[in-house]
Amino acid sequence: MLMLMTPEGAIITRPASTVRAGEERFVAEALGRIGVPILMTVHGGGTFEGADVSWVDEDLCFLAEGLRTNAEGADQVERMLREIGAEVVRVGLPWGAMHLDGLLNFLDRDLAVVWPRRTPYKIVQTLKKRGFRFIEVEDEQEAQHCLPMNFVALAPGEILLPTGGDNLRGKYEEAGVVCHPVDIRELIKAGGGIHCMTGFLKRDALSSS
Repeated sequence: MLMLMTPEGAIITRPASTVRAGEERFVAEALGRIGVPILMTVHGGGTFEGADVSWVDEDLCFLAEGLRTNAEGADQVERMLREIGAEVVRVGLPWGAMHLDGLLNFLDRDLAVVWPRRTPYKIVQTLKKRGFRFIEVEDEQEAQHCLPMNFVALAPGEILLPTGGDNLRGKYEEAGVVCHPVDIRELIKAGGGIHCMTGFLKRDALSSS
């Protein structure tokens, strides 16, 4: 993701991948055209990609440092997030993990999918204290090749996800989640998933009832 949307506006990222360097300029131009406020652009020696932040709610997020987001980039983003009043929990990613969104995703207001031995301990502990329930990845081959964690929540308890990850999809549905599967086999060949391809511009506030 070439931007990170916050409750106050967008943070323009700075990809670590050399083949994507410069794309952020076009994202900034597009956001400007539709009137989305831009809070900052990651700069200097910092690298940061939007998939390394996971919002729990509008007040709390996890910020990961790892393969695509270095310490300088994470520091810049953390300062801005704290400036707008967000609580930031910093975590490190395990060796070989590309982004945080490959190890954590939210199905509902109190339901998350996590990957044992990969999802950072601090994340699980923080969510447990907030009363979260968890669905765990059991089939690593399915998770790696079918990307059933790489989904987008359309509403609390309703998701758009790739076809093929039947084991994990079954666990979602057992937990009461409405699943809308989409065939993205050609896109997966290029290493991308539904969540990877989605830029969140605005989330509607929903009542807790």
